[in-house]
Amino acid sequence: MLTWSIEKLVLPLKYVWKISRNSSENKTNLVVTITDGDINGKGEAAPNIRYDETPEKLLGEFDAFRFNLPSEIIPLKHFSDLLTAFECSRALRFAIESAYVHYLCNATSKSIYELLDIPMVSARSTAYTIPIMEPGGMERFYREYNLERFPFIKLKIGSDDPFESVKQLSSFCVEPMMIDANEAFRDPDDCIRWFEKIKSFRIEFVEQPLPSSMKEESVYLKKYSPFTLMADESITFDPDFDFIERAFDGINMKLMKAGGYLNGIRILREARTHKLKTMIGCMVETTLGISSALNLSSLADYIDLDSFLLLTQEPFSLVHEKDGIVSFTQYS
Repeated sequence: MLTWSIEKLVLPLKYVWKISRNSSENKTNLVVTITDGDINGKGEAAPNIRYDETPEKLLGEFDAFRFNLPSEIIPLKHFSDLLTAFECSRALRFAIESAYVHYLCNATSKSIYELLDIPMVSARSTAYTIPIMEPGGMERFYREYNLERFPFIKLKIGSDDPFESVKQLSSFCVEPMMIDANEAFRDPDDCIRWFEKIKSFRIEFVEQPLPSSMKEESVYLKKYSPFTLMADESITFDPDFDFIERAFDGINMKLMKAGGYLNGIRILREARTHKLKTMIGCMVETTLGISSALNLSSLADYIDLDSFLLLTQEPFSLVHEKDGIVSFTQYS
């Protein structure tokens, strides 16, 4: 008989994690476990207030749904349909589905690649993200954390003079930059003027400059952008790809927003059919969540799976990083 449980994980961070809409010194994630008494599977939820998710809300949803979760093995597609019918928060949906996927792999001695019918991955180079900070502190931060080992540096920017942040980082960072605005701009013409100021720097792409609700403005912005534009907040459970391909050049798929392995794979594959670039990103997660994302990285042009390196203590040790490359310590 299968039984289900959930627990909180409080995760102190090495430094303040600041993006355009909030900042934090620790994160509270949730771990879902399924077990038959001998074999188990685990999945992680990283709630994000941007999507109206809190640990307390997800715990309440789990308690409401716990007794509807199957006590016997059922086909994975049926399990996914069951979760869709429940309509829980996407991060919790992912934690539950991934726990079940990991349990099935352990129970059947199948690899996750066999179960999900995707190419195997052993390691990938990842970007590393610098949070919003005073431009004058960037070089010290870059040197302290030895960020030259990463192939790309992602820079979080806000609405307060983002030019100075990009300029300062460019003065010492030789790696191409990924600029992540997290919806910081409200006026597309302001954003276009900012593009003109930074277009001489080594920028790989700019991520989600405008709020996801500003659809026509995003289409307008793309027409005048000298940069590749990547959608992030615009990519959730069921992206509108007709709009996405008009407003962006690529997507950042995060499993916590996609709500599961199966939907994450679908989103990445559909993006390819629309000739969009693909990236797999993360929230602030342990290596339980990061290993899940790494499992799908054969389907992505870029990966941004560095957030476990922010944690003062990482509880699972499923993934490690060396020389900017993340690889499996063991398979989940």
